[in-house]
Amino acid sequence: MDLINVVEWSRAQFALTAFYHWLFVPLTLGLGIVVAIFETIFHRTKSEEWLRICKFWMTLFGVNFAIGVATGIILEFEFGTNWSNYSWFVGDIFGAPLAIEGIFAFFMESTFFAVMFFGWKKFSPGQHLAATWLTAFGATVSAWWILVANSWMQHPIGMEFNADQMRNVMVSFSEVAFSPVAVNKFFHTVLASWCLGGVFVITVSSWYLLKNREIDFAVRSIKVGGAVGLAGIVMTMLTGDGSAVEVTRTQPMKLAAMEGLYDGQQGTPLIGFGIINPDKQYDNDEAPMLFDISIPKGLSILGRHDPNAFIPGIKDIIEGKDMIDDKIINTVSYAERIKRGKKAHEALACFNEAKANGDETTMVEAEEALKKDYPYFGYGYFKDVEEAIPNVPIIFYAFHLMVMIGGFLLVYLIATMFIAYKRKEWFCFRWNNIAIFPIIAFIALPLVYICHQCGWIVAEMGRQPWTIQDILPVQAAISSLSTSQVITTFCIFTVLFTILLCAEVGIMIKQIKKGA
Repeated sequence: MDLINVVEWSRAQFALTAFYHWLFVPLTLGLGIVVAIFETIFHRTKSEEWLRICKFWMTLFGVNFAIGVATGIILEFEFGTNWSNYSWFVGDIFGAPLAIEGIFAFFMESTFFAVMFFGWKKFSPGQHLAATWLTAFGATVSAWWILVANSWMQHPIGMEFNADQMRNVMVSFSEVAFSPVAVNKFFHTVLASWCLGGVFVITVSSWYLLKNREIDFAVRSIKVGGAVGLAGIVMTMLTGDGSAVEVTRTQPMKLAAMEGLYDGQQGTPLIGFGIINPDKQYDNDEAPMLFDISIPKGLSILGRHDPNAFIPGIKDIIEGKDMIDDKIINTVSYAERIKRGKKAHEALACFNEAKANGDETTMVEAEEALKKDYPYFGYGYFKDVEEAIPNVPIIFYAFHLMVMIGGFLLVYLIATMFIAYKRKEWFCFRWNNIAIFPIIAFIALPLVYICHQCGWIVAEMGRQPWTIQDILPVQAAISSLSTSQVITTFCIFTVLFTILLCAEVGIMIKQIKKGA
């Protein structure tokens, strides 16, 4: 029971840190591009008004950048404090992209960040502009390596298990760094951050419209922020298609949970809106949905680009049924995976015993047996197939909320750009003395943050119960800590992160009220 509590509290602590960290990271990535564009316009026009606009948004970018770095450092440290078994088991692989990210974050980003903020009079305009773009580029490249590490956890490739070291080692850096899962996740995440940065600029600018202050500043900012946000949301949706294909290929259980799909079929519909039946289990006859509105064959098109393709449901995956090379075939059932995973554990124990006894013949035999069953090593930690099923309701609702908010943001940003270029007077339109556009803008900002958090809930909880897909479940990845220790640090981090968030919001509000 104490082990379960340690696992759950460790997961909660990591989720808390990741939640707070992701309040800052997408704004850094999005605002970095916006600020670079503002300075580019100033560099071309030599207009003091554009310089004033650039410096205002650069200040807000700097505040957010600093807080994001602080939470990111804590997040990386938790791999060693709370997840030391994980760090030992795959540290040779997982540590490589994190080390590269650290080089970019603390050398490239920090250097050009300093030039960007303090080099206005010390460098030429062209050099300063280059530093601003390189700061935005550095932040984006840092995100690449973080997302490479995360993508490897979703789809572990480019490695093999070394029985002699009792850990996984990297055999192909290029496979780890440039896997299709990593490429799709990078573009999807960064472009979504552009959307958030654009919406942030629009929302802050709308406050000035509401107060009837600095109207020209606000409209100019909205034009640039809206363009970046609209480009971001459109390309986020396009890259979402690639992400769906990769999830279908590498994590079919996650896809099934996203759609509440228990029984697969050819020409699988896509649920646009639905209510999960709480009584549904993978092995009973209850209907999976109490109510749903579906798009015929939509999931088959989304996942395999084929309207008649078979998409396996949770029951199919557990029983061992999937579509490979356009053919529905029997794969390895979860019961068989658990059995073979336990054989892999036995082979590893046999190898270690033979090593201690100096029995090289038995070592070779045991290592061969281990290699044969290692793809199912993680399943050996389970007692029942149900342990391998993620929390379907949470993943289902998070995914569909993300999609619905994404649709709203697309319409909102198209409308914003239309108003900015064709109907500027609508920015100040009031109905019953209520300023319509600013109110919608104030609603859009929390929604885009919710959309981002839902995306990470789907990505991370959809992978559960795994820290590394199919290889290491969470209960085998934690450190040897007591529940009270984890609860204590959880409470400390909650207070610390809340103070940091309040500090950032307070500083930003003060700067916004001060104006450009």
